[in-house]
Amino acid sequence: MTESTLFDVLRQALWISVVISAPMLAVALVAGVAIGLFQALTSVQEMTLTFVPKVGAMMVVFWVSMSFMTTTLVAFFQDRLIPLIAGG
Repeated sequence: MTESTLFDVLRQALWISVVISAPMLAVALVAGVAIGLFQALTSVQEMTLTFVPKVGAMMVVFWVSMSFMTTTLVAFFQDRLIPLIAGG
């Protein structure tokens, strides 16, 4: 394996990790901003109010997008990593 092949596979792996994590990070951002706005408007400063809904929303998005994540990872492994390991 050459150095350029290694860097190319690493670049693709990092991009796939960004694509896979984007839905959960976007939901965490939107939920955090909405909860922060709610707390600022109502002056309710409860720590669990920020944590529990954000984690719940992220779990729902993870459950919904789990098939997309699995399909993307399996395709990456089958198309790029397994042929490299097999020597092709």
